[in-house]
Amino acid sequence: MHPIVDCHCHIYPEKIAAKAVESIGHFYDIPMSSGGTAADMAKAEREAGITHQIIFSVATKVPQVASINRFIAEEVEKSGGTMTGLGTSHPDSQDLKGDIEHIIELGLKGVKLHPDIQGFKIDDYRCLKIYELCEGRLPILMHTGDNRYDFSNPNRLKPILEIFKDLTVIGAHLGGWSMWDTAVDELSEFKNFYVDCSSSLYAMTVSKAREVIRRYGADRVLFGTDYPMWNPSEEIERFEALGLTEDEKHKIYYKNAEKLFGLSL
Repeated sequence: MHPIVDCHCHIYPEKIAAKAVESIGHFYDIPMSSGGTAADMAKAEREAGITHQIIFSVATKVPQVASINRFIAEEVEKSGGTMTGLGTSHPDSQDLKGDIEHIIELGLKGVKLHPDIQGFKIDDYRCLKIYELCEGRLPILMHTGDNRYDFSNPNRLKPILEIFKDLTVIGAHLGGWSMWDTAVDELSEFKNFYVDCSSSLYAMTVSKAREVIRRYGADRVLFGTDYPMWNPSEEIERFEALGLTEDEKHKIYYKNAEKLFGLSL
């Protein structure tokens, strides 16, 4: 039995988890049924046969950055090796260098950004220092795409990939939630750009999802559920229904994650 890595898991401290999950549901107008804590996530993932999780949370305000990063690092430590953490950053921080160094000191393996929720455009000048600090050191998992806004769409990401050629960016939701065709047309050429398949398969036909994944190439796709947005078992079913080859599935389920996050599964 091969490992399965869920590369897209949001978790929250118990005291705010319910409120945070409700807020996400309102933002995307999608019913939410999961608890949002690390324990809730771990249980749902075990039931789905998922063996490892990439966990993170997003700072909507600068003062949250350090505490969120410590929380994620603590949950990784408690997991006994079944979780890997990403840190968060915020472009308004007055000490971006210190924030990134803290992420590395905590043993976190990348940075999670959500332009739509954090309220910045990917190509905003405030973010350039984050990209500079992460280039060649930490991958950035970034929410990409939303036809309601213009914070994280492909037109914003493309110039960053052109400028920061050694920056590894993972575009969540197959590179552009709600604008999958535009994303793959504009971004699939960049070798430093990877995608995860979270919050995408529910909205696409099997043939379209398979086409998009193969246009990026199985070497640059990661499996993700976007917990607590979706039930992990149902996301596994959706992914298995795509009819990919065993080689493609192994790369997406765990081999690409091993490479990007330095995992030994």
